[in-house]
Amino acid sequence: MARAAAIVAVIGLALAGPARAAEMTGPVRVIDGDTLDLAGTRIRLWGINAPETRQTCEGRDGQTYECGRDSKAVMVELTRDRTVTCDPRDNDRYGRVVAVCRTEAGDINAAIVRRGWAVDWPRYSSGAYSREQDAARQEGLGIWSGRFQMPWDWRREHP
Repeated sequence: MARAAAIVAVIGLALAGPARAAEMTGPVRVIDGDTLDLAGTRIRLWGINAPETRQTCEGRDGQTYECGRDSKAVMVELTRDRTVTCDPRDNDRYGRVVAVCRTEAGDINAAIVRRGWAVDWPRYSSGAYSREQDAARQEGLGIWSGRFQMPWDWRREHP
């Protein structure tokens, strides 16, 4: 009897291990190219970094354009009228949920990198989106059509 109780206790502890947050599903409001709001919860897309809202880039023609605004517009397009499901991975220092999100069309994080409007953030992703980034760079899509500053560098210089 004691042995059975011990086995049940070990199984209980194993099942009660680190809790993983449940998936979150619903329509979203786009904050910027890598941040969503789902039912009042801010969600930062895991493993990627998009130009900041105020960030500008230089296009193929040498003209300055609002790449942060354009990145947000692409995220709006990727999520418009779609149910978004996010799989939380962590919380960031600002209290946002950090997650991989998807629609019926697939992984949103990968999609915005593939379109060239966000970059893989190897510091956090270990290169999870490097193939999408390499393809966007080779095809000159989005911010890869000209010159830009990596979003993490831009943020450091524009607090």
